[in-house]
Amino acid sequence: MGVTENGGVRKPSAGVFRRHVLYIPGYDPFPPRRYRELYRKEGAEQAAISGYDLSLRPRAGETYGWHVNTRMDRPTEAEIEVLVWSDLVRASMGRGIVATYGALARTAWIYAASGALLQLLRLRKGPMIAALYPAILLVLQALLAALAGWLTLRLVPLPPLFVWPLAALAAWGVLEGFRRIDRRLYVHYLMHDFAYTAIERGAYPAALDARLATFRNRVRAAMGSSVDEVLVVGHSSGVHLGVTVLADLLREGLPAKSPALAFLSLGQAVPMASFLPGATRLRGDLAYLSTRGDLTWVDVSAPGDGCSFALCDPVAVSGVAPEGQRWPLVISAAFTQTLSPARWRALRWRFFRLHFQYLCAFDKPGSYDYFRITAGPMTLAARYANREASSSRISRALSPYRDVA
Repeated sequence: MGVTENGGVRKPSAGVFRRHVLYIPGYDPFPPRRYRELYRKEGAEQAAISGYDLSLRPRAGETYGWHVNTRMDRPTEAEIEVLVWSDLVRASMGRGIVATYGALARTAWIYAASGALLQLLRLRKGPMIAALYPAILLVLQALLAALAGWLTLRLVPLPPLFVWPLAALAAWGVLEGFRRIDRRLYVHYLMHDFAYTAIERGAYPAALDARLATFRNRVRAAMGSSVDEVLVVGHSSGVHLGVTVLADLLREGLPAKSPALAFLSLGQAVPMASFLPGATRLRGDLAYLSTRGDLTWVDVSAPGDGCSFALCDPVAVSGVAPEGQRWPLVISAAFTQTLSPARWRALRWRFFRLHFQYLCAFDKPGSYDYFRITAGPMTLAARYANREASSSRISRALSPYRDVA
């Protein structure tokens, strides 16, 4: 299916010479230059594997990004812009140990009491193991801290007036020690990630809602430029943010003459939000976007990625698939086929790294090549014009809440 201007479908065109890419990261506290370096390193590797030229240079402008020049059959160029919300992520994470345990209790209650947890477990086990991992580890850390305090009480021969504060200090030291090595464990990070999704029971917090309006304005500005395609890329939690940004943009209407508009969603975790009772706006946006003829939406995931709801149609499983649904086209990155056996063995148990594989080089790329899609000479519509959805696509409606705003 092709892209359209007024709701109709036009024939896909391969003629892309200039593209504007707007990348929405997931829940990530790191500054956006991380994504530039990842693109530079992995793009060079993919270019060497696939036999094309790709180079980066700084991008002018107030927003963060970079400029890409490629030669893949013919010269093309792309402006890649990162839509930044890492400051909101850092603010939500900087609350200390007590706040982390408070977030654990609140988030567990919201998912369990709402019925979302049970339905999510029925949908995909992998991401739910990822969700339970920080909860289990935080409980274990608390038990070890309690053990340290108890041993201090039993073994240190001091009067109660002195030994109780010492025991409390020992317990706190254990918890603080685990927090300091969290860059290796990802326990606090993942806990805050799930807590941020649940903080408003699936609705967007006010600060994030305001940032989404800024993102929409950036996409609108790109649509008013002279590029051939505007491509919005959402990764992980950035996928459902992209859904709302694009739904609001299309409700406002596009210019009469505008570039092709496309949405590439990678490693999505939409059900973690859309299955919650407060996610009425997101569910409405999913239903709305799924029928539009004025964009192309391709959703890429892989069963090897344990942090995503792999091959789950985010519209259908959320129970809001309308009659005439056309999007997203759900396809697999098929890690076991597109990565060499050696690379797959090296990455198989590095779950967090695998969740970012969509942004990286593949040894045997099939139709999915992140760098051809973001900087090559074909629109997303043309690249996937004749592609069928994955035969393993999951479309069972499992969300316990299906009302929409």
